[in-house]
Amino acid sequence: MFYALSWSLSFVLLGLWSLVCWGLHAATVWAVAGAGALAGGTAAMGSVRAPGGWGVLIPPGLTAEFEALLQSFGPWVEWALSAVPALAGGVTVLAWVIWGLGALALLALAVGAHVLIALFRRRSSRADTAHTAPVH
Repeated sequence: MFYALSWSLSFVLLGLWSLVCWGLHAATVWAVAGAGALAGGTAAMGSVRAPGGWGVLIPPGLTAEFEALLQSFGPWVEWALSAVPALAGGVTVLAWVIWGLGALALLALAVGAHVLIALFRRRSSRADTAHTAPVH
C-alpha cells in the first residue's frame, strides 16, 4: 500500500509540475512575443526621471547626469525589444529542458521513496523473524 501511495503522490506532483511549466511557458511566450508593444518603445525612455526622494540625498547636478545616463540607454532598449520576439522559440526549448530536469528529479524522488519503503519493510520483517525465531 505504501508503494501505491508513494507512486501516486509522485504522479500527482509530476502532473502539477507539468501544469506549472505549461502555464509559465504560455505566459512567457505571450510576453516575449508582444515585448515591443508592451514596452512602449523608446518614447517611454525619454520620460524616465530619477526618483523624487533623491533630491534630498543627492546633488541636483548628479541627478541630472543620472537621468541623462538613463535616457542614453534608449537605443539599446529599442534594439533589445526588437530582438526579443525572435527568442520565443528559445523559450520553448528552455521550458522543455526545465520540465525534463524537474520530471527527472521527481522520478528520482519516487524511486528513492520506493527503495526506502523496501528497506523499512525488509528491516521490519527481519526484526519480526528475530523475535519469533526459536531459541536453541
